[in-house]
Amino acid sequence: MIRTFNTHNIRPQKELTGSLWQFTPCQGEFSGKTYQVPTPSCWESYPDFTAYRGEGVYRTIFRAGGNIRLEFKGVSHTAVVTLDGKEIASHYNAFTMFHADVPGLEEGEHVLEIKADNRFSEDSALHIPNDYMTYGGINRPVVLEQVADVYVKWVHVTPCRCGSEWNAKIEVCLTNISDREHTVNAETELAGQTLCWENQTVPAGQEIVLSAESAFPGAETWAPESPVLYHVTVTVSENGAVIDDLIDRTGFREVKIEGKKILLNGRAIRIKGFCRHEDHPQFCCALPYQAIAADLETAKHLGANSMRTSHYPNDEIFLDLCDEQGILVWEENHARGLTLEHMQNPNFERQAEDCIREMIPAHYNHPCIYIWGILNECASETEYGKECYSKQYALIKELDSSRPRSSSSCKFKTDLCFGFPEVVSYNIYPQWYHDAPVDEYLADLYQWVQDETEGSGKPFLITEIGAGAIYGYRTPTKCKWSEEYQADTLEKQITAVLSQPGCSGIYIWQFCDVRVSNEWFSNRPRSMNNKGIVDEYRRRKLSYETVKQLYESYSTYVDED
Repeated sequence: MIRTFNTHNIRPQKELTGSLWQFTPCQGEFSGKTYQVPTPSCWESYPDFTAYRGEGVYRTIFRAGGNIRLEFKGVSHTAVVTLDGKEIASHYNAFTMFHADVPGLEEGEHVLEIKADNRFSEDSALHIPNDYMTYGGINRPVVLEQVADVYVKWVHVTPCRCGSEWNAKIEVCLTNISDREHTVNAETELAGQTLCWENQTVPAGQEIVLSAESAFPGAETWAPESPVLYHVTVTVSENGAVIDDLIDRTGFREVKIEGKKILLNGRAIRIKGFCRHEDHPQFCCALPYQAIAADLETAKHLGANSMRTSHYPNDEIFLDLCDEQGILVWEENHARGLTLEHMQNPNFERQAEDCIREMIPAHYNHPCIYIWGILNECASETEYGKECYSKQYALIKELDSSRPRSSSSCKFKTDLCFGFPEVVSYNIYPQWYHDAPVDEYLADLYQWVQDETEGSGKPFLITEIGAGAIYGYRTPTKCKWSEEYQADTLEKQITAVLSQPGCSGIYIWQFCDVRVSNEWFSNRPRSMNNKGIVDEYRRRKLSYETVKQLYESYSTYVDED
């Protein structure tokens, strides 16, 4: 499944995954043996490869000819792609998409091979042993498209409120993959309005961006309680014939910062959320539509209005469903817990910035995304780290100035980077890693931010808080790792955070228990991060009802209290 809606009426498109491919491991005792495996999938879900670190080659055959475009939604965590034995693409990062254009392919059957690699090395600054599992394989769809010499690469819609009505800026990127220039017409339809660009010249082998602004009278507002969505359709014609199209989906909503408030469509919002990893014991990180939808239904049942995509960009199916259900999303680039030494890896800045460059254009139109995040718990207390944060914040603003920015810090009273983002965010674990009373710990930290940092006067979020519990471990002693201790601790934590003046909300760590890297187990029983409100099989812990009762007692909008 590529998206939850049709993205083309004219351009032929076919998902190559959703079927069996050949898989051949390159290392270990099963090296050279070929398996038939479903895709998308992670090889850790195959019986012989539950802990496999290495390379694996996926192979399929398809029929096509002419200009083709191959889009890879996610390969973990590096990919080398060959077509009929010739390399056509390579990519780093499991969580962002990439593509390859192949002009003038001979009509017939063709062999597509993807060599995936989930090993850790000095070449990889972001995929390191960590408090979550880095899986291997084709974890998101692979798509084959037939394209014209000039095709629509993307369309971006930036809505803006004008009184009670909506305006929007529309940008369209056209790509010419041929060796000669083309003159084309482009047309965009959105919410009953049509915008046209005539006689646009696209140079050979280059791309151009078309831009226009328009009022959209009568357009309805996207909001958590009424997530109204609109399709935006771009068509391209040449010599009177339509040659390409692209359909995306968006919503008219606006996010602004006003003092210490985060405003959605002019109203101050209160975040009641969960951090969530893409992880499941049966599917690993390649969750199918039904499993993603079930997670979001559970989150809504718990009273949540937001999800944080810790700690990487998420599958577009997840974002599509959040759009449809009115769930606000904090989406962040790929980085978790990187030390100064990690950030000084010569590949770090390029790989982290590439993730931002790939994440934002691909997910720009999702109205559910209300904030961009970067560099969770990285070296923000160091001068070198501060330079890296500054560059990445500037890159986000260059790519999208319509959304606020933030980063989740765990540097208690030492963070140097609060001058860059619009929102200050902290991960804290009082009553779990620290024995201090929750309300005192939080109030002291918040006051320090206001009195001694450049974060003074900005919105403030708690982006991680929680306690661990082993599902089924219940004891009247209410000791740590028991379900009773987790429930009692979360009651204190949630109450303190949502009662803290100036705090815009909370993300509980975390939605479900997840597997951690075999090489990184720290103090994690079962080699799992066990702080989920449900376990890895989505079975409810005692804290489920505690969280549900508290979340449902607070409204999404502050003015409804």
